[in-house]
Amino acid sequence: QVQLVESGGGLVQPGGSLRLSCAASGSILSIGAMGWYRQAPGRERELVATITSSSVTNYADSAKGRFTMARDNAKNTVYLQMNNLKPEDTATYDCFANIRPSYYAPQGDYWGQGTQVTVSS
Repeated sequence: QVQLVESGGGLVQPGGSLRLSCAASGSILSIGAMGWYRQAPGRERELVATITSSSVTNYADSAKGRFTMARDNAKNTVYLQMNNLKPEDTATYDCFANIRPSYYAPQGDYWGQGTQVTVSS
């Protein structure tokens, strides 16, 4: 069973930084695109950032210039570096990954359980 485990969330003051990690484990042949969604209570779910297997990134307008995605393929891990955090960044952040578990299995989408980010004074 493929699992995505997220970490790095927490409470930070406006202007501060956090680094989220998402590590995939289990049966993994290859990992394609990965990314992060976020959702706050009463708000629409937002795609924050994506990164392809070749590390081409894309960001939501709200994240550009402040957030950076990177991946460590050797560790099957993706990171979201969040700088200059704002209160509106407060949300549950969910990592996703497109993964092919084996040569005999098709690719599929997998999700982490989410990590809470709270930006408040």
